[in-house]
Amino acid sequence: MGRIGQMQPLLENSDATFIMIDHHQAPDNYASVTYSDVSMSSTCEMVYNFIEFLGAVAKISPEIANCLYTGIMTDTGSFKYSSTTSRTHQVVAELIDKGAKNTQIHHNIYDTNTPGRLHLLGCALKNMVILENYRTAYITISQEELDAQEFQKGDTEGFVNYGLTLEGIIFAAIFIENKEEGIIKISLRSVGDFSVNKFAREHFEGGGHDNAAGGKSELSLTETTVRFESILKTYEDLLKP
Repeated sequence: MGRIGQMQPLLENSDATFIMIDHHQAPDNYASVTYSDVSMSSTCEMVYNFIEFLGAVAKISPEIANCLYTGIMTDTGSFKYSSTTSRTHQVVAELIDKGAKNTQIHHNIYDTNTPGRLHLLGCALKNMVILENYRTAYITISQEELDAQEFQKGDTEGFVNYGLTLEGIIFAAIFIENKEEGIIKISLRSVGDFSVNKFAREHFEGGGHDNAAGGKSELSLTETTVRFESILKTYEDLLKP
């Protein structure tokens, strides 16, 4: 339950039966019913499968369809990741038939910006460090930089992926300072066989998928990036061109 924030005390004191549906690796063992499959495109595709298993697809409303479509679309990177299957497309087709507004959802998530978010993106790209010897690029954003652009939750979504658009880069990271929580929030992305899930678990108290994971550091922003660069040296055989 480590990712539910302020809801954790409420859920820990609840007498409800817990059902865990997740496609991340190594899920916690807290639920009475667990549906875990790391090969799935998204948790929302699994939720659809669960609804189908219960024989309740007819009860999917347009509102539910919108939510499930949004989850599948974002988790698959707009259906571009290798975990996207023909079954994934069959599910989203059914959700569109159930009322999911696919065009509007895509516009709301990917085509809508604020001046602050665009300025923050410019700041992030200016801060990018490229380590060609390790085929790695990383971005830093300080709390001061976030505050200067009136940061809102979600504004940095997708920033980490810009590193992977560079030719020859297979590993990208972003380090975002959060003074309120006293941590540096870390997102990691990769292409190919380099597992950022293992990297996050071994070094930054995190995890996720082989090509998309997250973690945290309780060091300062500068200390975290220095540590990150020193760790890369131990992965030289995997990262060297």
